[in-house]
Amino acid sequence: MTIRNMLENDWPSVAKIYEEGLATGIATFETQVPDYSSWDNAHTKFCRLVAEEDETILGWAALSHVSSRCVYGGVGEVSVYISKNARGKGVGSALMSELIKESEANGLWTIQSGIFPENEGSVRLHEKMGFRFIGKRERIGKREGVWKDNLLYERRSRMVGND
Repeated sequence: MTIRNMLENDWPSVAKIYEEGLATGIATFETQVPDYSSWDNAHTKFCRLVAEEDETILGWAALSHVSSRCVYGGVGEVSVYISKNARGKGVGSALMSELIKESEANGLWTIQSGIFPENEGSVRLHEKMGFRFIGKRERIGKREGVWKDNLLYERRSRMVGND
């Protein structure tokens, strides 16, 4: 397996994996995969990764900004999606490990994730990768008419923002 930068022509595979995540009902508040342009505008231009094996994309990870306010310029929101055929095989750990390195190389001091409590695999991945549980936002939003809680996890860099 290779972790590499995501290219625009990876979008069909990335979108398919995103759609598989949406279908679980426990990955995101989103209900539809956006077009590439919308996705591109919503994510940082750095920290866009894919895991690939035998020319097949197994998963992807990316960051989005948490705020347009400059004081939050070093904080990113994590997205990690793994193909249903590749889950439980270390793809998430490999992507997250590289995402952490790249986020620090790009000056981010904190990366965070909002996770549905039912998404136990994502909770385990984040805890394994050094994220800490910050708290639970109860009934923070609806997905398909159902109120959902969201667990907030963050990982502070030991290299960036310590001055």
